[in-house]
Amino acid sequence: MMITLLPHFYKETIMPSSDTPEWGLKCAITPRFGARLVQEGNRLHYLADRASVVGTFSKTEARHLEHVFPELIKQLEHKLRASELNPRQQKCVTLHCNEWTCEADTLGSVGYVYIAIYPSSAATQ
Repeated sequence: MMITLLPHFYKETIMPSSDTPEWGLKCAITPRFGARLVQEGNRLHYLADRASVVGTFSKTEARHLEHVFPELIKQLEHKLRASELNPRQQKCVTLHCNEWTCEADTLGSVGYVYIAIYPSSAATQ
């Protein structure tokens, strides 16, 4: 399954806008991709208008993120099935996939999962 973050993602990557709302889980690491995913049972749905980029990814990083995003969604859905992510309880989980880190939390919102995805190397800088 390929989830396309484009063209929205590349537009924001090349020309971040200060008037665009910041979506996703808040964290101090940049660059990062954030989104509010809609939770339906153990399934997650990505909506491009509920996503944003903070900082600037290179085109190569953006392509790599496009590639790992579906795998991260699968891992998050597994965490929902295993009750490690609970729609009614705030608890941050951290996932890793091909040099990328994803932090996710429902924030007890019952219906949404907030994520922040960034290159793992950015966390050590």
